[in-house]
Amino acid sequence: MPDRTARDVSDFIALSLLPIWIWRDIGERLRAGDAPAAALDRLLAERWPLDPHRRSDLISRAASALARGAERGLTAMVWSDTAYPPSLAAIVDPPPVLWMRGSATALDQPAVAIVGSRAASPYALDVANQLAADLAARGVTIVSGLARGVDSAAHRGALSVGGSTIAVLGCGADIIYPPEHATLAREIEPHGLLVSELVPGTKPFPHFFPQRNRIISGLSRASVIVEAGERSGSLITARCALEQGRDVLAVPGNVLSGRNRGGHALLRDGAKIVETADDILEELNGVGNRVAPGGRPTPPCHDPLLASLPPGETCDLDGISERSGLSPARLLPRLFELELQGLVRRAGAGRFVRV
Repeated sequence: MPDRTARDVSDFIALSLLPIWIWRDIGERLRAGDAPAAALDRLLAERWPLDPHRRSDLISRAASALARGAERGLTAMVWSDTAYPPSLAAIVDPPPVLWMRGSATALDQPAVAIVGSRAASPYALDVANQLAADLAARGVTIVSGLARGVDSAAHRGALSVGGSTIAVLGCGADIIYPPEHATLAREIEPHGLLVSELVPGTKPFPHFFPQRNRIISGLSRASVIVEAGERSGSLITARCALEQGRDVLAVPGNVLSGRNRGGHALLRDGAKIVETADDILEELNGVGNRVAPGGRPTPPCHDPLLASLPPGETCDLDGISERSGLSPARLLPRLFELELQGLVRRAGAGRFVRV
């Protein structure tokens, strides 16, 4: 994949400033191989044909966002970057840009989302903390939303064992919400990430939080719901995970309190019950530092993409594209599918290795 240009970055940011309801169209155009400028021009011509100044306005706002991001120590990772997470690139409406602060190596590990009630019970906080700690100790990145309650307990559980955690924000990555989690955010940065699809300076308006939940599930191989009421926002994450073809798991709770009716509804609908981290790892078929049942090697696969990856040799997207004949836009979703099957893993720095 060619190196991105300054104009590409500006165009990707401009795409991210378009309304969320056309982001599926953006994803389709990018996966079809359109350059960001071409995708932007096409969408503007289709949606706003009578507004000739909209493109220049978007580019101006993109330049301001880049300047503020640089000032606040944020990195902009665009959809075409080789390090862009394949699991997120595979969803129907991927963010054109991820604004990040922290250690990007957090994206190189398999990830599990742990989410739940903001007004969590002590039981839910303990469970979230323990599950996150146990998973992080086995090399799994914990993804959550930095919210009060279960989310913050999950982040703290991962940090307690020196593990990695990713906080997906419903505001700009330079703004911490809720404010009392500023210390937690600083603790995440050395080995984890603060991530947002929203340009720097964006305030935490309520409608951004349901929107960001698809990123929480999109970064993760599975989403674990720890205590959710009937109208809990974490149920949106569960729905996003199901739409993205990811696993949904739930922790059972006290039937007398009514605080986990949403979680129990998921269990009735077929979500796997979670009591320990092993339940999650088992569902993910050996993700993390755990031997697969029976200890048997994976049977050979005749996938042409796998054939282009010699076992044990790391390769970047350019090399895989050249060997397989697939465009980078088509490679990312396929690599993610193979990663879910345990046949490919990320080796860091945008490289992949066949297992």
